[in-house]
Amino acid sequence: MPKLTVGPWIAAQKLPHREAARDRHAFLTRTRLRAETPEVAGLPLVGMGGSCGKPCFALPYRLTWTEANTLALEEVAQAFGCYVEYGLYPHLKRHEDDLEIAAVQDWTTFGMVYLRPGFEQAEEVLTRLAEVLRPE
Repeated sequence: MPKLTVGPWIAAQKLPHREAARDRHAFLTRTRLRAETPEVAGLPLVGMGGSCGKPCFALPYRLTWTEANTLALEEVAQAFGCYVEYGLYPHLKRHEDDLEIAAVQDWTTFGMVYLRPGFEQAEEVLTRLAEVLRPE
């Protein structure tokens, strides 16, 4: 599976240059693009991380961490050359350079996955996470 295909949509949301931060009309033009709801692997894009800028996808279920799903999360991480860093919520980070490729948030009414859009296997990571974290 490829990188995320929402790159152009994400780029269109960001400031094209610093001066645009004070341009209300440019802001309104950018926000009109949000009327589209892109999907990847059947999951809707619900926004972007405020600090990280990673696209965020809604899981179709509420997520509660358990021994079983954290072990499954670690198996997914391992399959993509990553480890899990357990902070406020789990992050998948590459062994080779500690680059964060994904984060999984559970403290909303639905689970969310933030993904690094340039990661070559991002869509596959999203698909696998949605499968292994689904409550039984």
